[in-house]
Amino acid sequence: MDSARRLGPAQIGVLAQLGVSTVLLGGIYALIAVGLTLIFGIMRVVNFAHGEFLMLGMYLAFWAFSAYAVDPYVVLFVSIPIFFGVGLVTYALVMRGVIHASHNVQIFTTVGLSTALQNVALVLWTGDFRIVRPWHSSVVIRFADTAFNLSQVVAFLIAVALTVALFAFMKWTHTGRVMRATAQDGDAATLMGIDTDRVYRLTFAIGIAAVGAAGVLVAPLYAVYPTAGLQFVLLAYVVVVLGGLGDMVGAMLGSLIVAAVEVIGSYLFGVAWKEVLYFVLFIAVLAFRPAGLFGQRGAETLGA
Repeated sequence: MDSARRLGPAQIGVLAQLGVSTVLLGGIYALIAVGLTLIFGIMRVVNFAHGEFLMLGMYLAFWAFSAYAVDPYVVLFVSIPIFFGVGLVTYALVMRGVIHASHNVQIFTTVGLSTALQNVALVLWTGDFRIVRPWHSSVVIRFADTAFNLSQVVAFLIAVALTVALFAFMKWTHTGRVMRATAQDGDAATLMGIDTDRVYRLTFAIGIAAVGAAGVLVAPLYAVYPTAGLQFVLLAYVVVVLGGLGDMVGAMLGSLIVAAVEVIGSYLFGVAWKEVLYFVLFIAVLAFRPAGLFGQRGAETLGA
């Protein structure tokens, strides 16, 4: 109470605005990171092309809006099955051949895929920055001492709903239990009659569907260009390491931490410092707690 009395209305308003911005941003980051941590936790593959699938989702929203005036949040219902199919095709053509290869081969393969997708986008759509501006992007909602964009709120609510649905699917469905069993011990899962190739195929498709949906959600909030996914995938790596490799709940918590560092750091030191701050946190976690802030030691090898 004494601290609250010492804070003036302006300071309380600033804190409230920072808190709201952190939550809204963290919910969107969680959907991006959950797809990445799902793929790593079950397949043991770090997908360096994750951001490029997000970029493709942004372009899908942009072209649907530009050509047919379809709202990005309507496009979302189409994007999920589209990117699920893209994930299935990518797994069959690219990932299946390297799933049991060395980590070096997996890294070079996904980095090559990332570069290829970036350059295809550059050739098809040039390097121009493109903006998606549906009607709700100009609507400002004011509540108490805070103000936020309607597009942010809608993107946050949908991202949280999709993230919770994915978590519930993994936790309480038979397929989810099969996927978790494969993550814990692939060899034992095979001996129990589980088709691990089918599990990996489904895992990759779900992860790509999640990040494709995230791309559609962020399209009204960020500029669309061929390397747009790079900033998000770097941030997703930080989130995944903070939360514990392969830990979906940790990824959600890590998203809030990274969002808080970004929002508060931008306010105190300027926007240019936000990436410096969360990468310093990233390095500190790797140095002192490699399993992540919320992961138990050894979880990075068990996918727990």
